[in-house]
Order: sequence, then structure tokens, then C-alpha cells
Amino acid sequence: MRHELEDHLRGSAVLARRFGEVFGAGELAGYLALVHDVGKGSCAWQDRLVFVEGRGGGRVGVPHKHAGTWLVHRYLPLAFGGVVFGHHGGLPDMERLKEELAHTVGDGVEAARVAEAVRAVERVVPEIHPDPRPVPPGWLRDVPPGEGRLGLDLLLRMLFSCVVDADFLDTQAHFAGGGPARVREPADMAALADRYERRRARMLEGREASVVVNGLRQRVYEQACAAASGKPGVYVLHVPTGGAKTFAAGAFALRHAAAHGLGRVIVAVPFVSVTEQNAAVYRDLLDPEPGSGQEAVVLEHHSAVDLDSGQVPDGLTQEERAQAGERARGAKLAAENWDAPFVVTTTVRLFESLFAHKPSAMRRLHRLAGSVIVLDEVQALPDRLLVPILSALRGLVERFGVTVLLASATQPSFWDVKKWQGLERREVVDSPAELFDALRRVRYEWRTDGEALLEDIAGDAAGHRQALTVVGTTGDAADFHRHLETKAVPEAAVLHLSTRMTAGHRREAITEIKQLLKSNSAVQVVSTSLIEAGVDLDFPRVYRSWAPAESLQQAAGRCNRDGRLPGPGTVVVFRAVDGHHPRSSTYRAALEASSVHFGPDMADPDDLQALERYYQLRFALQQGSPDSGLGSEIEELRCGLDFPAVDRSFQMIEDGLSAPVVVIRRERDREEIENAVTLLRDPYRPCGPEVLRGLQPHTASLPRHEAEAAVRSGLAAPVVGDLLLWQGAYHERRGLDPQEPEDRAAFSL
Repeated sequence: MRHELEDHLRGSAVLARRFGEVFGAGELAGYLALVHDVGKGSCAWQDRLVFVEGRGGGRVGVPHKHAGTWLVHRYLPLAFGGVVFGHHGGLPDMERLKEELAHTVGDGVEAARVAEAVRAVERVVPEIHPDPRPVPPGWLRDVPPGEGRLGLDLLLRMLFSCVVDADFLDTQAHFAGGGPARVREPADMAALADRYERRRARMLEGREASVVVNGLRQRVYEQACAAASGKPGVYVLHVPTGGAKTFAAGAFALRHAAAHGLGRVIVAVPFVSVTEQNAAVYRDLLDPEPGSGQEAVVLEHHSAVDLDSGQVPDGLTQEERAQAGERARGAKLAAENWDAPFVVTTTVRLFESLFAHKPSAMRRLHRLAGSVIVLDEVQALPDRLLVPILSALRGLVERFGVTVLLASATQPSFWDVKKWQGLERREVVDSPAELFDALRRVRYEWRTDGEALLEDIAGDAAGHRQALTVVGTTGDAADFHRHLETKAVPEAAVLHLSTRMTAGHRREAITEIKQLLKSNSAVQVVSTSLIEAGVDLDFPRVYRSWAPAESLQQAAGRCNRDGRLPGPGTVVVFRAVDGHHPRSSTYRAALEASSVHFGPDMADPDDLQALERYYQLRFALQQGSPDSGLGSEIEELRCGLDFPAVDRSFQMIEDGLSAPVVVIRRERDREEIENAVTLLRDPYRPCGPEVLRGLQPHTASLPRHEAEAAVRSGLAAPVVGDLLLWQGAYHERRGLDPQEPEDRAAFSL
């Protein structure tokens, strides 16, 4: 059934207007959506459509974005035309936009096609010539010039998100049967907050912790609930590890949303493992009872698939590369748009969406307006991008009705950065220093002379009944696991955690670890830093390879977490001769600043005054001067409205880009995974975000160079965008292990 152009334009406009109304730009968003596909009214486009339909399908291949861009430029300032021009390929820079608009005037072919399309469409959709003209929000005229350019950058991103999401939803509704697009109605946040409170009380009945720890956790929770009635803005939840921060943050966010009519809570965490655990906790607290027929409240989104990626793996023929790009275009509808009241995602997904320029990454962006954003483990934000991140957050708070909650046990002093000077800071918890003293449950041992090997540390850990070791890289984790397998006592379970395991595999391993700890069984665990944020485990002894101070403290949060030991737990900080660190510049600066303030005969990592001095030095090492460093150059690109350059420059993962890899690790999952892969590979069968959502538990991560080597050797095959399907071996404990004999040669190609 053909999708009539008039219906698509009006349907998209209705949706975009609804999205834009949240931040006071409904009419503007609606108009941009109304004209986005006007170019399809030209004879050339329509004739080509008839031709490809006669062949059974395919791309029309005739440009259609210039007509809508021309209309926008006729009635609005130039920059708004980029929203329409980029609705398929991405927001352009201003020079490109000017060049393309030049083709729409004069006697050229494109100018004639634009005029023809406008004449055809205005007969059935006369509103493409608006009276009165749509106007940008008033605040855009009232801010200083520099801030105005940054405000315009953020406004254009939000409008672009409204248009592309409306475009995708209207198209999806047509292919699903022609009914109206499905958009979720606003949630009753007060009712959700009440459900949260009831279920939390029930959940705590079965938890074991010392009386002191339970009392302090309840104090944190009550203060978070009280702070939620405060006015929108930026809040700080500074709570020691083990202080029930997850419960407190969720309660604050829901109650604050209910108090101020906000429509959504978005919790962003640094690691996928935390996303999985937090989402599971919040689902238990918020989702409807099974069998109720009601929609789920909590959406877990950590898919790392880049559907817009032009980085097709090396080693493919030209035809294969073309097919990969075609599949990506066909799968755009599978991008997640966060149409849920409570979203749990990663900081990578959040901020790379905010600074992207391609449609699939940006379609969810408008959902940030009128929301509470909880940045959990906020210390993990990359220093080299702090300036644009803080600038955008401030813009969201001041212009788009957002409240931000910064939650961490190691809270950086962001107000030392110029972008947040003058911004009011609201504390959720009184006297964090008193809380830290009261919740001190460990002592530190320092073995930082650098004389030991990983094998030596494994032997030491294996001498204890229950121990957790946290190392710096996935390679070190795999090596350490091998050492533990040879040194642990026979009755001990030896487990491993890293992103080379699928999300489902990690979840199973964490569940197994919890059960072993609860039954007081012998257990040895090695993990990368993913375990340090939000993973609720309680070991009597923890080993941590030398790392930045906040990582040392976070690792310590997995030791004597519930205060059940008769004395303090033991945290051993070590340097291994054969150990490795992430190679990013931020990490190097953090290590240098840590060496100045923490170690034997110096402060412990949970000394708040030392932590504050540490962050000041860490930021200073990277800034150079008050107005440089920490990503300041990206702000200049934003002021110039150079969206592609901002996207290229803003990379949350600095060192060794990774690729998502789908793994069939159990035969019972094969049919489900293969059906999803088949659907994603078919450019002519649009699918919703639930397809990628269903693959999340089966997805692991590989450094991109390893992923490309695996494709060249036949161990992996492209699916869509940068998503791969794994066809090699998968270790039952370590996942995608490059040192396994079956795959060692292929990984090194």
C-alpha cells in the first residue's frame, strides 16, 4: 500500500509538533516536519518511484531534500533549513547548506525540480506557505551572542530530533497497517513514585546488613525524597559506596518529576554492566505485575550499534560494502527513541546522541526535554569532553526544562570549570563527610613498588576463600583468570567479568557470584573496572591494580559493603610489572594526579579533602589555561554550527573504538538471533527498536581492529551498521578471548 505524500507530511507534522511543544517550539517543529519531504512531489521523483515499484522495490535515488530546505529558508533563518536538508544524511555544516541552497535558484536542473515540487505539493498541502510564519523561541533573542550560538546549536539538534523521530514513526505506522503512529501517553509520575516506595519497602525486608549501615542508607533515602520538592536545576547526590545511591536517585527523580510535571526519568551510567543491574532493580520497583497487560515502565537501552556508521569493516568487496550501507538505511527504524517513562542507558549513548549529527543517533534526543537526567557514577565522564558536556547540560537545564542529578561517591568539582561557574548547586544529602566517616568499612594495603607479577597477585588472592581482583584491561582480566584457574583451591569457583562477554553472560555471572557469596562458598573473581560502578557485590577482600583514585575507592565499595565483618575489610592496591592501563590522555592525567595525593604515607582514596585537591590537579593538568583544554575546541565548532565536525570530535571512547558483536552462545537462542539478524539485513522490511533491544543480551564488544581482523578471517560477518555476527569460538567463562588457540591467529591478522 503506497504511503501518500500528503498523509505523510501531515502525519509527521502532527507528531513533531507534539514533541516540540515540550520545549516551547511546537509550531516550529511541526512546520519543519510538514515540509521535510516536499521534494518528493517532483515528477522526476514520482516517475522513479513508479519504476522501482515495478521492479519489486529499491531506492528511488532522486534527491528530494532541496525543496523543503528552500521553503524553510524562505520563511525562517538559514540555519533551520539544515534540519530539513539533513533529515536522511545528517545535519550539515553551514557552508554546505549555503552551497546546496545556491542550487535551488537560477536556471539549473535542481532549481526547476524544486519549483515543480513546491507547485505540486502546495495544491494539496497549502500550509507549506505558513501565515503567520513560525518563530523560534523568544529566549534565543534574549541571550548574549556567544551563548546564543550555543543555544541555537542545541535548539537545532532538538528540532532535528523531533522531525526525524516523527518521520520514522509515521513511516513505521504506515508499514504496520496504516493506522496512526503509536506514541505513548504521559505517565502518572506520582503513581509511579508511590509504587516505587511500596516495592522498595518490600524489597528491603529480605536484605541483610548491619544496623548502622541500614540506618545510614535510610537517612540518605529520606533526604533524597525531601530534596525532590526543590525547584528544577542541578542537584548533587554525594554518597559513599554502599550508601544505597541507586534507590535514593530513583526516588528523587520520580518525586521531582511528579512535583514539577516532568515527563520522563533518564538514568545514564558509565558501564553496560551497571545499566543491566540498575535496570533490573528499577524494573522490580516500577514495572507492572506480570500478566497485567500494561506496558513496561523501564526501558533498558545500551545497544552500541551505530546504524548510521559509515565505518564498514575492512576486507569487504565493493558490492558487500554497498550492501552493508543499504542494510543500514533500511534498519534506521530500529533505532531506539526512548518512548518510555523511565529509561536506563549509558553515558556513551546519552552524550554521543546529544553531539551526533546523524538521524538514528538523534531521534531520541527530544525526549530529554522536560525530563530528570540522573548521571550515575558521574566521575566517569571523560575530562577531555567536560566543557561541551557541562555546557550542553547547562543549556538543557536553563532552556529545555531539565533537572540534572549528579550521583557519585567520588563527586568531581565541576563548578571549578568555567562553564558551570555561577550555576546554582543544590545538595541532596547533608554533611557528606560525616556519612563517609560513618560508612568507613575497609583498610588499605599498598603494594605499589611494582615488583610483583599478575601471577603473584593471583597466587596471593587464591590463598583467601573469597576475593575479588579488579584489573585495568580486558587482556589482563583474561590472563589473570588463567592464573586463578591454576592456583585456586579445587572447590573454589573461578569467574571472570569483562565486556568481551555478552550482556546476558555477564548478568548470569554476577547472579552466580551473588549466590556463591550468600552461601559462603569459595569464590575467586577477576573483573575489569565495569564492576566498580553500581554492581552490588560484597567481598571480604578486594585487590585493585593501580588506577585513578576514584576507581580505587569504587573498587573498595565492593569490600565489606554491608558492614557484616567483625572488623574492616581489606583492599590491596598493587602495581604489577606485566599489568596494563587504558592509554587515554585523561587516564594518564588521572594517574599522575593520584600519585601526588594517594598511596603509602599519604591519603586513602576515601579522604574527601584529598579527593577535591586531586580533581583540581587532574583538571589543571589537562587545561593548559582557564579557557583551553577539556574539549573547549568543540564549543567553537558548536558556535559555528558545524555539526559533522562536532560529531567527529566528540568521541566518548577515546582509545580503541569498539564494535558490537552478536554471539550465539546457546543453541536455544539461535532461532531468535538469526531471525533478528535476517530482519536487520533486509533493507525493505522496516523494523522497530525492539529488534535491536532483543539482541542486547547476546551482544559483546571487541576493539575495532580485532573486529575487522575477525571479519577478514571469516570469524565474524557484518549485519547492519557496525554490528557483527560472531562465527568463531566463545569461551564459557571469558567470552571472546583472543588468546584461545582456535581464534588466536585470526585476531592477530
